[in-house]
Amino acid sequence: METLLIVLACVAILLACGALYQALGTAADRRRYPPLGRLIDIGGRCLHLFEKGQGRAVVFESGISATCLNWTVVQNEVAQFARACTYDRASLGWSDPASSPRTLSDMVDDLNALLTAANLSASHVLVGHSFGGLLVRAYAARYPDQVAGLVLVDPVCIADWANLTPQRARMIAGGAMLARRGALLARLGVVRFSLALLMHGGRRVPQTIAKVTSGPGEGVISRIVGEVRKMPPQVWPMIRAHWCLPASFRGLADYLEALPPSAMEGASLEVPARIPMTILSATTASPAELAERGALIARSPRSRHVIAAKSGHWIHLDEPELVIQAIREMLELTGGAATVS
Repeated sequence: METLLIVLACVAILLACGALYQALGTAADRRRYPPLGRLIDIGGRCLHLFEKGQGRAVVFESGISATCLNWTVVQNEVAQFARACTYDRASLGWSDPASSPRTLSDMVDDLNALLTAANLSASHVLVGHSFGGLLVRAYAARYPDQVAGLVLVDPVCIADWANLTPQRARMIAGGAMLARRGALLARLGVVRFSLALLMHGGRRVPQTIAKVTSGPGEGVISRIVGEVRKMPPQVWPMIRAHWCLPASFRGLADYLEALPPSAMEGASLEVPARIPMTILSATTASPAELAERGALIARSPRSRHVIAAKSGHWIHLDEPELVIQAIREMLELTGGAATVS
């Protein structure tokens, strides 16, 4: 009994130390990495909007767990000829947590409230990657008069996620479970400790922790880390700071669970044929994805489909020049791109 009490006391001390380490680290991160842009009140909570450049607005929608930082390279270049606007969805990056479970309608409402509050209600080009492609399509279907054109960067296939196979259902459930486990580990400082080691070149301990806590999910985590390393090194500390927060993991779980019902809702929405689209597909795109994208393009005579020959799913990281050129051409097609001197 005495040994058990000693073990329990040691565990309690470790947990308390981890929680204190997390609290001190979070406070330090807030001082080091304030929001890059504006915090816009959309009705009792704020979303983070980062704008660069002048002229017509180009609004970027990130993938399911990504923040505005994911668009850094593309945003910097687009800002040379347009007003490039990135933002963080609720619970991600510098934005406040969501106040309700995520639905497609809620996410579109959030984006509309943000653009309205930021005086970006004029006709603009929307750019969406992956899950973000579903959101900008839904936005264009709901608010067609506010959208000049769409650029979809390897968007999710609505048919795949609206009609879940058992395998995809397990994938969603497993991903959400790992994300909620990550939130607990973040609260106890484990994620912060592991990422700190990674930032300083240590790999063995973080990999061991990932294998123990994530099991088969460790491979997914490694692939995500690999994609992050394609981003400019100056944003790595900010990404680390965001993913040390429990809220980021809870947000990821919420968005994963929202994907199937959002796809079902999105399946009933149609973007008017008059709104042109450019769709960029990765070389890894499946036949079902290519077929769905081909059907979208066929509905509009001003739309086109481009295969990114050197890219995986994250085309804007593998071949950012393709995305930049697609945006420039969409601006010219729909009214001309502004040039910043």
